[in-house]
Amino acid sequence: MTQYLISFDDGTMHFPEEDWEAVSEAAHRVVREAQAAQAWVFGGGLESQRSSVVAPDGTIADGPFPETKAVLGGFAIVDVSSREEAVEWAVKFAAACRCAQEVRVIMDDPAV
Repeated sequence: MTQYLISFDDGTMHFPEEDWEAVSEAAHRVVREAQAAQAWVFGGGLESQRSSVVAPDGTIADGPFPETKAVLGGFAIVDVSSREEAVEWAVKFAAACRCAQEVRVIMDDPAV
């Protein structure tokens, strides 16, 4: 099995405020389905806020920086047998969250 990151950019979920509860329930329904299928690893939405960026030398700066075009808004990590299966989960999350999802493989680290 391989783990995949399914994610969307902050600010891409565009729907009326009154739809928030329905969107939330739809997303939770997909999470429960992924859990039942034993594909779910971890995930969640991220608050829209500035983060702290820690450099390799330990320097801490406020971020993200203004030139940053995309900031992570939420994610799911699934453990599935193929990229195609990860894309199937992304399709479900895209429909539930009403925004496009990106699918990326998480590199295997045999040392861990």
